[in-house]
Amino acid sequence: MLIKKNKTRAALIALLALGSAAAWPRVASAETVLRVGMTAADIPRTLGQPDQGFEGNRFTGLTMYDALTGWDLSSADKASVVIPGLATEWKVDDADKTKWTFKLRPGVTFHDGSPFNADAVVWNVEKVLKQDAPQFDASQVGVTASRMPTLASARKIDDMTVELTTKEPDSFLPINLTNLFMASPAKWQHFYDKAEGADAKAKSQSAWTAFAKDAAGTGPWKMAAFTPRERLELVKNASYWDKARVPKVDKMVLLPMPEANARTAALLSGQVDWVEAPAPDALPELKQRGFKLYANEQPHVWPWQFSRVEGSPWNDIRVRKAANLCVDREGLKDGLLAGLMVPATGTFEPGHPWRGKPTFEIKYDKAAAQKLMQEAGFGPNKKLTVKTQTSASGSGQMQPLPMNEYLQQALAECYFDVQLDVIEWNTLFTNWRRGAKDASANGANATNVTYAAMDPFFALVRFLQSGMAPPVSNNWGFINNPKFDDLVKKARQTFDPAARDAALAELHAASVDDAAFLYIAHDVGPRAISPKVTGVVQPKSWFIDFSLVSMTP
Repeated sequence: MLIKKNKTRAALIALLALGSAAAWPRVASAETVLRVGMTAADIPRTLGQPDQGFEGNRFTGLTMYDALTGWDLSSADKASVVIPGLATEWKVDDADKTKWTFKLRPGVTFHDGSPFNADAVVWNVEKVLKQDAPQFDASQVGVTASRMPTLASARKIDDMTVELTTKEPDSFLPINLTNLFMASPAKWQHFYDKAEGADAKAKSQSAWTAFAKDAAGTGPWKMAAFTPRERLELVKNASYWDKARVPKVDKMVLLPMPEANARTAALLSGQVDWVEAPAPDALPELKQRGFKLYANEQPHVWPWQFSRVEGSPWNDIRVRKAANLCVDREGLKDGLLAGLMVPATGTFEPGHPWRGKPTFEIKYDKAAAQKLMQEAGFGPNKKLTVKTQTSASGSGQMQPLPMNEYLQQALAECYFDVQLDVIEWNTLFTNWRRGAKDASANGANATNVTYAAMDPFFALVRFLQSGMAPPVSNNWGFINNPKFDDLVKKARQTFDPAARDAALAELHAASVDDAAFLYIAHDVGPRAISPKVTGVVQPKSWFIDFSLVSMTP
């Protein structure tokens, strides 16, 4: 089954390219400037904990900020793994597995010149965990605490050593900490001291608002200018602590461009140098014009996440399995997406240490899908109505509208009547944290939010463990399976890597056998980039290191 391509798309791209010459800023030739068209509709938050999912982390997290731990993004061939960041080493206590000691990197300063030390770590932990702390900011909690739900507190041991305590033994903590970015306490205090407000809470909110416009982290890029919804200008941090990652480009300009055709047109017209997720129909022209195309399989899944609340049509495992068998993923890949995806048969594919041995084989088998639906009471004259929330664009969402329309047509052949509720990406992401029971679901019994699969918590735990239901984390559909809970506990409390991998493989196999999601694709992070841009390393990650990039005149 194929969807008809939009024959006007190429014409639209050409028209946009001609008409956009005055829309994007030209820059002087004296400095090297990399202009990037993002899929986001707005600049991700800049105050230290970005919104807009991992696109936020990619552009306003890992650029201006560092965390205690980070990701190795230096290779296109090897898996991206956790490496030291602002912490040089860490160890769990042998006698008490809820306590971790982190040794901090000496000689690091924030962009405002203030020192990075244990006090700064404690301050940043408490900005999202300690509600009576002056710097506590509820708006940063949802995108942080939900990604490290066991972290309870931080304590200074000495200037270069901190102790972190978790609510329960948690072998995933060092990975989770890649999401806690370190903002400058001194810079925030400067704004707080100048703020006006009726009380401390109002002054704190004012300080964070001011900080977002003039941010200070420890990252390789520093904020230079910021216009919400329009542009963020970053300049290289020449004194960055990791000399190998001092940016080779003088300035990077980030531009929100949520529509794929508009991004592609801006690239073709020379108004940007780099676009995320170009329009698939434009790939031949881009190649012909000399633009470089980058793609690499990412630890990432494009799914439908099912509601499992009372009355949901997805509570019947026959229906969940039927949906997974009714989609021709190869047809989607070769047709609509021009090869830019990897068909998903679970969160992890064969060969991955967390794959396990599922007994349910996810493949295209329309006859088997129809048979399951008939057993569940549906057929040509009795369709099952399902409703999915999705977005028009967004971080890792690939081409969400055409892809969902493809699913709509495919599932119709297996007696589904699919309704789509299309909303703005950041709103969808916010609704994701609120859950299927919340009014924001608007009657949807599935949600289409892509997810990263780089670590056990992100890939499995936050969706499958019953205790991760909203508002704690991202178990949007309120899955409550005792087997999943037992396997999560087993994996989390296993500190031997091989034994932990075995427990995670068992958990993943159980989730596939339960058809927990409608698994569709793994993203390959397609990017189209001007030939003037060199040194690009497309890692096997949702993230990318802009510090490695160079530009020729």
